[in-house]
This record gives sequence, C-alpha cells and structure tokens, in this order.
Amino acid sequence: MKKVLSVLSVATLSLSLVLAGCGSKTEAPQGQTGTGTEGAAPAATAKVGMVTDVGGVNDNSFNQSAWEGLQKLQAELNLPKENVNFLQSTSDADYVPNLTQFVKDNWNLTWGIGYLMGDHLKKVADENPDAKLAIIDAEVQAPNVESVLFKEHEGSFLAGVVAAKMSQSKKVGFVGGVEIPVIKRFEVGFEAGVKAVDPNVEVIKIYTGFFDKPDEGKSAASQIYGQGADIIFHAAGGTGDGVFNEGKDRKSKGENVWVIGVDKDQSLTFGDDITLTSMVKRVDEAVYRVSKDVIEGKFEGGKIVWLGLAEDGVGLADTSSKNVPEDVLKLADEYKQKIVSGEIKVPAE
Repeated sequence: MKKVLSVLSVATLSLSLVLAGCGSKTEAPQGQTGTGTEGAAPAATAKVGMVTDVGGVNDNSFNQSAWEGLQKLQAELNLPKENVNFLQSTSDADYVPNLTQFVKDNWNLTWGIGYLMGDHLKKVADENPDAKLAIIDAEVQAPNVESVLFKEHEGSFLAGVVAAKMSQSKKVGFVGGVEIPVIKRFEVGFEAGVKAVDPNVEVIKIYTGFFDKPDEGKSAASQIYGQGADIIFHAAGGTGDGVFNEGKDRKSKGENVWVIGVDKDQSLTFGDDITLTSMVKRVDEAVYRVSKDVIEGKFEGGKIVWLGLAEDGVGLADTSSKNVPEDVLKLADEYKQKIVSGEIKVPAE
C-alpha cells in the first residue's frame, strides 16, 4: 500500500518551511541501522549525486532545476564542490550504470531525475539495500528510496486560467514531450483551467515523443500557431526550447503570440517578450530539502511525498505580473484558494 505523506510533507518539504529556516541538526540514534532516520553525515565529507534523464542538466527545465537545488546545498553547507555532482544520461541505457556508479562509490544520496528513471532506480535500490536514493516525478516502492512527486495538474490549472483570459483568438495550445502520467497531469490540468474560465476556448494538443529535441518542439508549435492559437503551454523539457524559438520567430514578424513556460521561470532564459508566465515546479527546493535531510540524519526512505498548491510545490512564476494584468492574476489566485480549500478538485488524468 502506498505511503503518501500529507501533513508531514508540508513539514518536510514545503517552500514555506525552507524559507522559514532549516532547523537544528539531529544527533545520531544509538545502535540504529537500516534506511530510516540515521546519524548525520559530516558535512565536510557528505556526498550527493544526481543522474539526469535524457533531457540533460541544461534542459532549462526540471533537470536543471534539480541541479540548482544541489548547487544551493553545496553553497549553503560549504560542501567541497566535488562532493556534489551529476552524471548525464544520453539514453535510458545509461540510467542503471550512472545510478550504480554513485551507489558503488558510497555517495550518501543518489538522485534519479524524472519519471522515466523509475523502474531503473527501483532495480538499483533493490540490489543495494544499504544505499539511500531519491527520485523526482516517480513512485518507487522501496524502503531505501524517497519519492517526490508534484501535483502538476493544480499549477497547470492556473496556467490555463491565464491562457483562457489572455487569448484573443480563443485558441490555445499544449505541447507535451513523452505521453506519460506526469506530462498528462500538465495537459489535463491546463485544459481544465482553460475550460473553467471559458468552455468555448479550443485547446490544441500535440505530443512530440521527446524531451530533448528542440526541432520537434518548434515543429509542433508551428502547427499549433498555424491553426490560429496565440498562446502555447509546453511541458516538454528541452524540446520546449523549440516552442520558444518558434514563438520568438513569429513575434519578430509581428504576430501576437505567447509561450507559457514550465518547471522554472522561463522568462529568465527566453525573455519577457515571449514568456507570458511560467508554471513553476519547485524541484530545486525538493532536491535541496531531501538532500539536506540526509546530511542531518533525517532521511525517510519508503516515503512518497506529493507537493501541490497547498505546499507551495507548484504555482505561477513571481514575474507573471510583467505580462499578465492584475485582474487576471487575481482571478488565478481565487481559483488557487478554491483548489487549496478543496472546493475545486482538479482532474489529474
């Protein structure tokens, strides 16, 4: 039976806790073994590694956000730079060897980033029961793995509210990478938000099948803009770079089109001239928090943590006010409060 954190997830991972302070260091329990709460790892020797999926560490998306979380950890705890590292995967054949490399070298925690790594990380965890592992975007049932997932559908609902209110053509688009449950949550939540505001707005959807091919993203965006859409929301990792490229090309020719970014505040990468807003997913804070827990002896293997709007795990970028009018943001916030209170239940599939 799945062990899902609810109240405890807020205490462990919510952004509000991270901003409030990280608490005191726990002492090593006497005589304890296993993969639950254990003695703190000396910060000077603690090692945390992560394995990217095929999108790579510079995907302007969740892999990059995860790496930024580890860089924050290294800086704030003054860890030796070589004690925080990543291995980049070019295909799924790299997942097990890369994960195993960190595990066999006795790193304190090994991260797998992305849904596609779930089965591979499970294999490594089962074969190395004394190792500590964690994963983003997948549920791995193992006593030595902490799984962190996000309610992308809740944050994407707010992106849909913005898109529906801002679209002049009454046609918006969604570009997905691989059609897997985590990406479907983005799509379904986005469409639910659009339809909640205006059932007459059409949502045009294309899955490229890739997270690492910007050309495929550009082609998909061209098709959607070509059908009259003026706003596209993407959840496609590095493939989404191509959505921005197509939007910029059209914008330079005078077309009034926009892109809604994903995972990170993508206006910081692609600019305010094309980024309407971004649906931010706090992978960086989750990776930072769990990694710090390991160093402090508070690792909770076997836990599955879900982070949504209530936990500040997802939401619209702080820079949204640059292009989104105040009344639209106010409406999005009203919907957010209804989702948090349970008045609105956002579909996930």
